Amino acid sequence: MIRIGRRQFSAGLGASLLATPLLNFLSGEAQAATPVAKRLIVFFTPNGTVHRYWRPSGSETDFTFPAGTILEPLNRHRANVLVCEGIDFVEVDNHEAGMANMLTGGGTAQSISGGLSVDQFIASKIGQGSRFQSLEFGVQTSLWGAARSTRMSYSAPGVFVSPEDNPRNAFQRLFGALGGDTASADKLLRRRKSVLDLVRGEMNDLSQRVGAEEKRKLEQHLEALRQTEKGLTEPVALPGCPSATAPAAMEVFANANFPNVGRAQTDLMVSALTCGMTRVASLQWAHTVAPQVFTWEGEAESHHELSHKDDSNTTGLADFVKCERWFAEQFAYLLDALKARPDLEGGGTMLDSTLVVWAKELGDSRLHTCRSVPFVLAGGASSYLRFGRYLRFNGAPHQKLLTSVCHALGVTIDTFGDATKATGPLAGLV
Repeated sequence: MIRIGRRQFSAGLGASLLATPLLNFLSGEAQAATPVAKRLIVFFTPNGTVHRYWRPSGSETDFTFPAGTILEPLNRHRANVLVCEGIDFVEVDNHEAGMANMLTGGGTAQSISGGLSVDQFIASKIGQGSRFQSLEFGVQTSLWGAARSTRMSYSAPGVFVSPEDNPRNAFQRLFGALGGDTASADKLLRRRKSVLDLVRGEMNDLSQRVGAEEKRKLEQHLEALRQTEKGLTEPVALPGCPSATAPAAMEVFANANFPNVGRAQTDLMVSALTCGMTRVASLQWAHTVAPQVFTWEGEAESHHELSHKDDSNTTGLADFVKCERWFAEQFAYLLDALKARPDLEGGGTMLDSTLVVWAKELGDSRLHTCRSVPFVLAGGASSYLRFGRYLRFNGAPHQKLLTSVCHALGVTIDTFGDATKATGPLAGLV
C-alpha cells in the first residue's frame, strides 16, 4: 500500500519535492518493500568511445544493436541491460580528471559520500558482514604505478584502492594455498598476519605525530588493513559454494596475456560473489591512456592510439571499433557467467540479484571530453530498475546516476559526490 501511495504522491507533487522530509519518509518506507540488488559489480574499460558506432538504433524499448556496432555482442542480453546515453561529467574533461571523477562524482571529505568512490561507499553500507568488504580485480592496471590515471576506486579523498592484477594472488587470497597445500597456507597466513601486526603498530605510532589530514588518511589505511586481516582468517560462509580452479601461471603484464588475465579475473570475481565472500566487486581493464596492443585481434597500434583516429582514417577507426567490440564481448561473457550461477542466498540467478555497471572515463575518445559518457547497466528481476531499455539523457550530471546506483543497492542518499553539480537520482531508470 505504501509503495503505491508513494508513486502516486511523487508523480503528483513532481521531482522538486523529493527532498522534503515527508516524501523522504515515504520513500524510506517504500524502499524496504521494493526489490533491491544484493550485489554491485563495476566493470571498467578505458578511452571513451565513438558514439555513432556505439549507440543502439530504435526507441526506448524497441531497440537493437546493429551489425558491426560496438555493443552488438550484447544483443543476447538486450532484456537485461539499460543503455544510457547523454550523461555528462560536469566541468570535467580529459583522461585523468575523468578517471578520478568517474566513480567519485567529484566528492570531497565534506560531501555526503565523503569523497569515496561509489563502489567503496556502497561497500561500507552493505559489505560489513562479508568476508571481504569489497574485492578489486585488475587487468594490467599497474604498468604505470598507482596514480589518478590508473585508479578508479577511493576509500577517502586521495586514497586509492588498488586492484589485484595477478589472478594467482587473487585465488590464493580467496581460496587458500594453490594446490591445496594446507601446511604452506598456514605458514603463509602466519607470515602475512605478522606483517600486518608490524605495519599496524607503525601506523598507529605515526598517527600520533601527524596533522589531522594525514591522520585521516592513515586511519583509512588502517581500516584497509583490518579488512585484509578479516579476509585472511574468516572462512567462506555459504554452503554449496562451487569450487574454483587455480589460474594458470602467466606473466600478468605481458601484452599478449591481457585476454587470459581478464578471463581468469572475471571467473574469480564471479566465484567470490557466488560464494558470498563479498557483495561489492570491480573489474578494471587496464587504465586510461591504455597502452595495450590488441595483437590477438590483429592490431599493431595501442588501444589509446586507435582511440584518436578521426573520421578521415577509416582503417584506424574500424580497428578501434573492433577493439571496443572485444571489450563488449568480455562484458557479455561476465553477464553469461552471472546468468549461469544460481544465487545461493535465494532464488534466481546471480544476474537477477546483481547490478553491473559498465563505466568509462571519457565520452568521445577523439575530443578528450567527458560529455555523453557511455554507461551500460545490467541486472535482472531482483531490482527496481527497468532493464531492456535504451535511454537518452540531455546532459544529465553523472552524480545523478551514481545516486541511482546507490538507491538500486538499497542505500538511501540524497546526492552522491559534488552536490553543487546535481542532487537526486537520475530520472527514468526506475
